[in-house]
Formats: sequence, C-alpha cells, structure tokens
Amino acid sequence: MQSQNVETFSLDENVWQGLTLTESAAAHIVRLMQQDPEVQGLRLSVKQSGCAGFGYVLDMIKQPDADEQVFQRDGARLYVPLKAMPFIDGTEVDYVHEGLNQVFKFNNPKAQHACGCGESFGL
Repeated sequence: MQSQNVETFSLDENVWQGLTLTESAAAHIVRLMQQDPEVQGLRLSVKQSGCAGFGYVLDMIKQPDADEQVFQRDGARLYVPLKAMPFIDGTEVDYVHEGLNQVFKFNNPKAQHACGCGESFGL
C-alpha cells in the first residue's frame, strides 16, 4: 500500500479489502429485498453513536448513491458509502439467532472495543 499523509490521502485511491456477507446474511437481505421490488439492497453506514464511539446503520435503499461500493452474494446487495470504508473495511456481515432474537452481527477487525450492550464500537 502506498504511504499517504493527510494531504495526499484519498478515499478513491485506496485499495479496500471489502466486506463479506455470510450465507445467512445474504439470504436475509434477499428476503428483505423481495418484500418491496423497488428496494435495490441494504446500505451499511457508520455514525457517531453510543458509549464506544461508532454505531452501524442499516437502511433499505431504492437508489444507491454514486460513491457507494457494492458487495454481493447470492442476489443480495450491500451498499457502503466510500466515507464509511475506513471504519468497516474487512468486516464480515452475518445474520444470527441470539436467544429469541435474530440480528445482523458485524465481525469488524478494525473494532478495538465495544460497549457492554454491543450497540457501538471504537477504533
């Protein structure tokens, strides 16, 4: 990877590892997409949130933005804004059963810590 400082760093020129979807996550995204034929996929973004610093945000989208990366598996499409990539590059997105609940789980190698409730993470 080319060394970049603040003056030369460019999101567009970075080489990203990308995100991966598990079979379970892909199947659930496809089910969500089938509920509304206009939905193109899910958007995964990051916002400042919680006690650890950042939270994941998932939204169903009908039109992806021009600057978004798309990650696909088995018909599922996950869109990620370019500005979120430094926070979640390399993340595996899973869909799991936790007790009586079913939730998306983010296995993010960049996350150094998480809050006790699991709603936010820190880098």
